[in-house]
Amino acid sequence: MWNGNAVAAGGVLLAAFSVLLAGCDIGDAPRHAATYASPQFELPNARYRIDAERGRVWLLAREGLFVYDLSRPERVLVPLPDWLTLDAPYSCPSDLALGPKGEALITSNTLPTLWRVDPESLAVTVHPLLLDADTDKDVGFSALAYSAQHGAFIAASYVHGSLWRIDPLLERAQKIALSAPVRDACGVAVRPRSSQTALSRLTDLCVHTPGGGWSVILAPDWRSAQVSAAACTEHPRASNVAWLNHLTGGN
Repeated sequence: MWNGNAVAAGGVLLAAFSVLLAGCDIGDAPRHAATYASPQFELPNARYRIDAERGRVWLLAREGLFVYDLSRPERVLVPLPDWLTLDAPYSCPSDLALGPKGEALITSNTLPTLWRVDPESLAVTVHPLLLDADTDKDVGFSALAYSAQHGAFIAASYVHGSLWRIDPLLERAQKIALSAPVRDACGVAVRPRSSQTALSRLTDLCVHTPGGGWSVILAPDWRSAQVSAAACTEHPRASNVAWLNHLTGGN
C-alpha cells in the first residue's frame, strides 16, 4: 500500500474529506491535544493515512496533525513540538506513516527527526535520529513507510535522493547504498514477499516521484540496493475511496 500520498494527486477525494471533518461535532480531546474548529487545510501540502482497523483517519497538513475518529466522533489537532516542514516547490511535504501498533509517525522534510503519536493516548514523543552517514548535510525525509517483514521503517530524502533504514526504536538511521539516487521522492511503497511472488516480480520498494518512480531491489541485509527508473504500479485510490465512503456513508 502506498504511504501518505500527497493530496494534490487526489484533490477531489480529500476536498470531500475536508468537508466531512468540518461538519463533525467536536468531542472532548486529551489534555495534550486540542479540538480545532473549521480547519482550512492547504491541500497541496497535506498527507493522509487511513487506519481501517481503528476507524480513524490521520491528516497531516501545514497546519499540523489532525485525527478524525469515527467512534466518538471528534476531530482533534495533535500538536507536534518543534515540527519543521519545508513547503513546495523546494521539497515534497513531510510524510506520515502508520506503525505496526497503529501509531502515527511524522517526518520533517528538513530534519532527521520523527514524531511518534501514541494510538491510544495521542501523546507525542520526539525522536532525533542518529545518522550513520551524511552528517554534514541537512537530511530530512519526504517519504516514509513501515516494512512488517523487516520490522523497520524505510525513509527517503527528496533533496538528496538517499534511502534510509530506521530501527523500530526510532534511534538510528542507516543509509542504504544505492546504485542511483532516488531523487524527488514523494512516497514509498513496500511490497510484501507474497505480493512479489504472485506478481513474479523482485522489486522490494517503489518510490514515487512527481515525474514517475523508482523501483528498488534491496540486498538481503538492506545495506545496498539496485535502483531503476520505473513507474509505480500500486496505487491506493481504490481502497482509500472505499474506506472514506464507509466513513461518510457514501456509495
